[in-house]
Amino acid sequence: MSDTQFHNASSKQADETTTMPTLFVSHGSPETAVADTEAAAFLRSAAAGLPRPRAIVVVSAHFEVSGGVAVTGDATPETVHDFGGFQPELYEKRYPAPGDPALAQEIARNLVSAGFHSQAIANHGFDHGVWVPLILMYPDADIPVVAVSVDPRQSADHHYRLGQALADLTHRGILVIGSGSFTHNLREAFVNLRQGMRDIVVPDWVSSFTGWMSDRLEANDVDALLDYRAQAPNAERNHPTDEHLMPLYSALGAAGPSAQATRLHASDEYGVLNMAMWRFDAA
Repeated sequence: MSDTQFHNASSKQADETTTMPTLFVSHGSPETAVADTEAAAFLRSAAAGLPRPRAIVVVSAHFEVSGGVAVTGDATPETVHDFGGFQPELYEKRYPAPGDPALAQEIARNLVSAGFHSQAIANHGFDHGVWVPLILMYPDADIPVVAVSVDPRQSADHHYRLGQALADLTHRGILVIGSGSFTHNLREAFVNLRQGMRDIVVPDWVSSFTGWMSDRLEANDVDALLDYRAQAPNAERNHPTDEHLMPLYSALGAAGPSAQATRLHASDEYGVLNMAMWRFDAA
C-alpha cells in the first residue's frame, strides 16, 4: 500500500457549493508543532491540494465532554497549552484563528436534531489537538475554526454518528478534521522516549493493528471498524483508552456511507505511536 501526498498547490477558494473531503490527522505530542519529523513535514504540506476552506471544524481527542457534545462558540478562542514538561517555545505558541459563533450554534442544533445532547459553549479555547495540526497546515490562522468534543464514555458508533451529523458541512466548503492518533499507547511510548529511542523497530502488536485498521478503512468495512475493539488485533494495547481513535470515526462518518479512504501519510514515532493521516472522499 503506497502513501499519497498532496503535491500541487491549490489557490481555489471553496464556496458554499464546494464539496470538501474530510481528514483524520494524528497530531502526536505537542512538540509536533516544532519538531523535525516526517509527520510534521507532511502536515506542513497537507493543505496544498485542497480548496481553501470557508471554515474548519475539528473533532479533537483532547476536547473530552461526557454526556453530550460541546461545540466551541467563542468569536476569539484562546490557545490552550494543555500539557506540561515540554520545551519553553511551545508555551509561547499562539494560534489566533477566529471562531465562528453562528456556525457553532448551527452545528449544535444539527446535533440535537440527530439525537445528541449538544450546545455551543463559551470560554473554551483551542486545545493542542486543534492548534498543533492547524499551525502547520494553515499557519496564517485566518480561517474560522470551531472545535467539537468527543465523549470518552461513548462508542465508535456514537462518534461515527456524530460525524454523520456534520456531513452537510462538507458540501458547503467546510473542512471537517478528526484529530487524534492512529495508535496511542503513551505508557510504552514514554519508555522509549526516556531512552531516547524515537526511531526504533515497530513491534508486531502495533503493525498488526494498523494493518487491520488500514485494510478495513480501504474496504469501507464500517461494521468491522465500529467493532474494532473486539475484532482488531491488539486493539486494547494500541488504545488502552480510545479517545484518540474516536475522531477518525467522526471524519469517516462526515464523508458519507460510501466514503473512499486514502492513506495520505504513515510514519512511526518511538516505535509505538503510528502517525497515520487519512483522507475520506464522498463516493
